[in-house]
Amino acid sequence: MLLLVALGLLLGGGQWLTHPGFRTWQTICVAIAVQALPFLLLGTLISGAVNAFVPAQAFSRVLPRNPALAVPVASAAGVVLPGCECASVPVAGSLIRRGVTPAAAFAFLLSAPAVNPIVLASTAVAFPGSPGMVAARLIASLATSTVMGWLWLKLGRAEWLRMPTRHTGHRTGHSRWEEFRLGFQHDFLHAGGFLVLGAMAAATFNVTVPRSVLETFSGSAWLSVLFLAGLAIVLAVCSEADAFVAASLTGFSPTARLAFMVVGPMVDLKLIALQAGTFGRAFAVRFSTATAVTAVACSALTGWWLL
Repeated sequence: MLLLVALGLLLGGGQWLTHPGFRTWQTICVAIAVQALPFLLLGTLISGAVNAFVPAQAFSRVLPRNPALAVPVASAAGVVLPGCECASVPVAGSLIRRGVTPAAAFAFLLSAPAVNPIVLASTAVAFPGSPGMVAARLIASLATSTVMGWLWLKLGRAEWLRMPTRHTGHRTGHSRWEEFRLGFQHDFLHAGGFLVLGAMAAATFNVTVPRSVLETFSGSAWLSVLFLAGLAIVLAVCSEADAFVAASLTGFSPTARLAFMVVGPMVDLKLIALQAGTFGRAFAVRFSTATAVTAVACSALTGWWLL
C-alpha cells in the first residue's frame, strides 16, 4: 500500500489520493487487514507452539494402525492441532519420516490449516449470523482432506513421492523457546505479507472489476464457483484471514465464497511450490490438481446441502 501511495505522489502529485475510488479501495483494504490480523497473530502463535513443543512422535502414537482408519482420524486432528499452510507441509514430511502412512500425513496436511479453531472462529466473525457457513466450511474441508487421503491410499504410487530427508524437528543448539520465537516470527511475517497482498487484491477486485463482468460469473452457479476457486489459488491468502476476503466478495453466491475458503488453504501457488520442494514436482502436480477438483466438488455439494 505504501508503494502505491508513493507511486501516486510521484505521478499525480497526490491528487488521486482524494479520489472517491481510491478512498473506497483504501477502506476495503484496511478493513480486511485489520479484521483478519488478530486471527493471523493467534494462529501463528499456536502453530509455532505446536511445531516447537509437540514432538512428531505424538501424532503417530494416536493414529490407528489401519491406514484406511488413520486417514479420517488424521483429518479430524486438524480441528484440534492448528497450523498454517506453510507449516503443514514440513509437518507432513516429518510424519512420513517417522512411519506415519503418507495417506494420513496428507490428510492432516490439508485439514490442519482449513478446519482449526482459529480458522473457524474467524469464519464466524467474517460471516456474522451465518452458522451454516462455518458448518459448511468444516464439513467440506474435512470431506476433501479425507477423500484425498483415501485417493492416495488407493491410487498413489511410491515413484510419485520423493521422500523428505530434511530434518524439520528440534534442532541442536536451539532451545524450544528459541525455536518457537523463530518459527512464529517467520510464519507471521510470511503470512502477514500474503494477507496484505490478498487484502489489496480483494479491494482492487471490488473497486475496479465492472459489474457486467461480475454478473457474467456470478450469474452462473458453476462459473462463480470455478472463478472464486481459481482466485483463491492465485491470491494465496492465509487461512486465518481468507474468510474476511471471501466475505467482501458480496456479488457472489454463498457456495462460491465457500469454494474460495475451502480451496485456498489446500491449493494455492505458494503451497504448490512448497509441496514440489518437499515431496517432488511429480507429486505436487498430481496432488494439487486432484485436491483442487475434489475441493470444488465437495464445496459445491456441501453448499447445495447447507447453503
